[in-house]
Amino acid sequence: MVGCVIVNDGQIIAEGYHEQYGAPHAEVNAIRAVLDNFENAETILKKSEIYVSLEPCAHYGKTPPCVDFIIRHAIPKVIIGCRDPFDQVNGKGIEILRHAGIEVITGVLEAECENLNKRFFTRVRMQRPYIILKWAQTADGYFAPENDSQEWISSESSKLLVHKWRNEEDAILVGKNTALIDNPQLNTRLIEGGRNPKRILIDRRLELPKSLHLFDQLTETIVFNEIKTEVSENVKYIQLEDFDYYLPQLIAYQLYIFDVQSVIIEGGAKTLDMFIKARLWDEARVFVAPKNWGRGIKAPAIATKPAEVIAVGPDSLQIHYATTVL
Repeated sequence: MVGCVIVNDGQIIAEGYHEQYGAPHAEVNAIRAVLDNFENAETILKKSEIYVSLEPCAHYGKTPPCVDFIIRHAIPKVIIGCRDPFDQVNGKGIEILRHAGIEVITGVLEAECENLNKRFFTRVRMQRPYIILKWAQTADGYFAPENDSQEWISSESSKLLVHKWRNEEDAILVGKNTALIDNPQLNTRLIEGGRNPKRILIDRRLELPKSLHLFDQLTETIVFNEIKTEVSENVKYIQLEDFDYYLPQLIAYQLYIFDVQSVIIEGGAKTLDMFIKARLWDEARVFVAPKNWGRGIKAPAIATKPAEVIAVGPDSLQIHYATTVL
């Protein structure tokens, strides 16, 4: 996600953003806006500054290099929020611009610009998806009943928000027990026009019945197991070599190979705890409902204090961030 503005004599004269994959980049859209709206556009561009949240690309991909477009129109000054860690860019765009005699300033609102693309940066720098943990718990810290029954904890407002989140991420992951007890659909049915993410399931011995919603073939589903690698229509079975050691790391790397940039871990408690103990997470979103059970399965525990606390209907949403430096 990249945004760009062009400034002339202290006034913003054009804006642009990267609207979709494979389409022109933000800088190109902003420059074209000047060309379309000003008769003396070329003269104006030669006296303007261009601000862009991410380093302009320097290679041929789906589109030509943005640095070439900037140089062609002789824009004398470029202000960049953050560098692009992608190997084919990573400083090359800045170098080419400076070599062309253009003044380049970097690191403006750098943390904010990196946060905008934290999923992409995590994938490039750490070879894994951006991992979001999500669960609901009671005010006294319980996650689920002890008897393997299903009991909803959070409110309808929270449920709607979760469907919005699903629409924003690449994949959702659950463990075998959650799949069996809750029989979730893991889709965005509450969001009009929502995009269903990939569904990821951990089923070590392939014991789950095919009657579950997760096997309805409506959405791509990946099943990590220790028995077979096989494709059955829209369900992919991926065999992992060792379920006893480094399972979260193996799953994260496989998702990286599948070009999954982000994943929500929705449960159950053992699955969430597995990723927490492996220190393999970036965000935790915890709904705390105003109810007390007095007993049950304890919710996962995170050492960090909430960075944000937001009211969602009657629930309190606590958002934690890991201390991982990208």
